[in-house]
Amino acid sequence: MNIYEKIGLKRVINGSGKMTALGVSKISDTVAETMKEAGQNFVVIDDLIDKVGEMISEVTGGEDTCVTSSASAAIALSVAGLITGKSLTLIERLPDTTGLKNKVVLQKGHAVNYGAPITTMIRLGGGIPVEAGCSNEVKPEHVEEAIDENTIALLYVKSHHAVQKGMLSIEEMSEIAKKHSLPLIIDAAAEEDIHRYLKLGGDLVIYSGAKALCGPASGFVTGKKQYIDAIKMQYKGIGRAMKIGKVCMMGLMKAVEEYSKRDEKAVVDEQMRLAGLLMEELKDEPKVETSIVQDEAGREIYRVQIKLNEKLTNMSGKDFMKHLREGEAEIHVRKHYANLGIVNVDMRALTESDIKFIGARIKEILK
Repeated sequence: MNIYEKIGLKRVINGSGKMTALGVSKISDTVAETMKEAGQNFVVIDDLIDKVGEMISEVTGGEDTCVTSSASAAIALSVAGLITGKSLTLIERLPDTTGLKNKVVLQKGHAVNYGAPITTMIRLGGGIPVEAGCSNEVKPEHVEEAIDENTIALLYVKSHHAVQKGMLSIEEMSEIAKKHSLPLIIDAAAEEDIHRYLKLGGDLVIYSGAKALCGPASGFVTGKKQYIDAIKMQYKGIGRAMKIGKVCMMGLMKAVEEYSKRDEKAVVDEQMRLAGLLMEELKDEPKVETSIVQDEAGREIYRVQIKLNEKLTNMSGKDFMKHLREGEAEIHVRKHYANLGIVNVDMRALTESDIKFIGARIKEILK
């Protein structure tokens, strides 16, 4: 019985991935120990923000890094920093940006809802989102024509939530940003590679600390020091409402350190091994077809795709997911194609015993 079952909540088997709604990820014992020690001692918080940022930058290759309470907070604080610069008067004036340059241009197919609209996070920082192009096609002209004298940045969203076809690449967005002397913000919240996006042209790159990095609830923005300095100063203004404490800062720092040393091939091999076990569990089940698929956004993440034969099951994808949640333990899977009778099972948080439980539950549902 885990700690959540002890307070009367149902056990959750997470076949959905690094989802905020399910508690995101599991921290390691060493991250937990680091957080415990941090919580039992005092520190000057401004000094800690600088030191943790410095140590994370050694891994990312950024000039500096600002730690935040989440990737969403990092978006809001980045926008705020670009609006106010280092002016304390303007920092204390936010979220009122009347008369200030405050527009952020993003591709229409990137105006996603990942649990909340990304445009809300832009507005939280005092910005006005400007969507360029169409939801299935954006050309360079669309972005350039959306830029005016009040534009402070371009935003690129690297996410499976975003439209993958017909959008401009990071390189194309970077070229436009440079042409107009604007910074490019890249939201790479759930990305696995914490070096790539600075190299591709991001001036500010945002990550979640709790997703791929398996740290506590946290985030960070890494990149050019001139912008990071202004972002850090937002903790004297709107950032106060989204501050990160010493415990999560130290947990994040340890998680980044561990992540930088991980064996990426071993991680992928384990996903494939577990995927093979689930395929084996379901190989004799005629009411479903299974296959291994890669993440839609091209990350090195592999999942088992389960396609229902709706004629044989007389069950929709949404009904199937509902049944998965109604058993002895709640089984959560990825729902993005449930309307097509397809669900995906993410391996990253699962154990062999979880795989057997999922296989048995699916067979029970399909009887």
